[in-house]
Amino acid sequence: MTSTPSILLTFLLVSLLTPSSATKRHVIDFRSPGLYPEGLTWDPSGQHFVVGSLHSRTIHSVSDAGVVQTIISDPYLPEKATILGLAVDSGNRRLLAGIHCAPPLLPCSTLAAYDLRSGGRRIFLSSLPSLDSEDTVRDIANDVAVDYEGNAYVTNSAKNFIWKVDRDGVASVFSTSPLFSSQPVAADADASFRDCGLNGIVYNSKGYLLVVQSNTGKMFKVDEETGTARLVLLNRDLVAADGMARRRRDGTVVVVSQKKLWFLKSQDSWGEGVVYDEVELDVEGFATAVTVAGEDRVYVLYGRVMEGIMGSYKDGEAREWFEIEEVLSEKEGGYDKVWVYVLVGLGFTYFCFWRFQMKKLITNMDKKIT
Repeated sequence: MTSTPSILLTFLLVSLLTPSSATKRHVIDFRSPGLYPEGLTWDPSGQHFVVGSLHSRTIHSVSDAGVVQTIISDPYLPEKATILGLAVDSGNRRLLAGIHCAPPLLPCSTLAAYDLRSGGRRIFLSSLPSLDSEDTVRDIANDVAVDYEGNAYVTNSAKNFIWKVDRDGVASVFSTSPLFSSQPVAADADASFRDCGLNGIVYNSKGYLLVVQSNTGKMFKVDEETGTARLVLLNRDLVAADGMARRRRDGTVVVVSQKKLWFLKSQDSWGEGVVYDEVELDVEGFATAVTVAGEDRVYVLYGRVMEGIMGSYKDGEAREWFEIEEVLSEKEGGYDKVWVYVLVGLGFTYFCFWRFQMKKLITNMDKKIT
């Protein structure tokens, strides 16, 4: 007769090995008419997301329930200026924002710093220097990363270099590596990003930055002291790469494009890297940014920016609703489950062996008594 513990353990093992329905993703719908946000970050102290705006000179917090609050409204920025990359400087409780002025506005590329402890007071607004004042191509201050000393790094997507702004707001050209201009534009690069160079950027405390290039799909490792760049060898190009983020728990880097989110890892501090999973995204949502929130959960922003830029509003009115959506890697989930199966299997084997030994012991005792 089969014992009750054996039945329960067998049932547990079978239930674990049986494929379950996909884990429900966290989807946040938030309402802010005409916002069309391009940038997204996570504020760990405030425990909320932070998004920028296409034309309104405002920055907003979004709770995990979709509650929107304006945390910064800066009327001294140029009217219709676009707030692109965002980064929270947790050590100094500041929010850093890359700001760009598109035609017909006069050219401007700046980095703004706001104090999150005093209701969003602006600390500085630093103009980012151009390499050539005679160049008619506009600089584009795009994504922002920050190190532990409060230095900010800003990508120039139009001219393929990186600015540095220290914690006091002093801006300089940081890295102009010729490697940034050495890679061929991807054959499948379409008009929407063909002229977009360096884009997403993240800081690593080991002393370097990682930056992706939209029109080539390449990734570079940049030394934080010298600005020297090296090409990261990947198993595939990240064509149309936009924003990126890094998980602290395991060092995984996530890179977003309009169509896909890539999950990458490296075993040698990013001399080489491997794309170990890619997840298809909602193309119409036009994802532009990714962030890592609480518990290392990965979220993308569907800000529908192209609709806002082109003015192709449905029914002639600007969109009111936007989405922040969690993205899960099925391969990561599968890997974790393998260890659960192994541990349960070992436990079950040990249990069966123990039962066998106990049965043998009882049989021998019965023989002796008899």
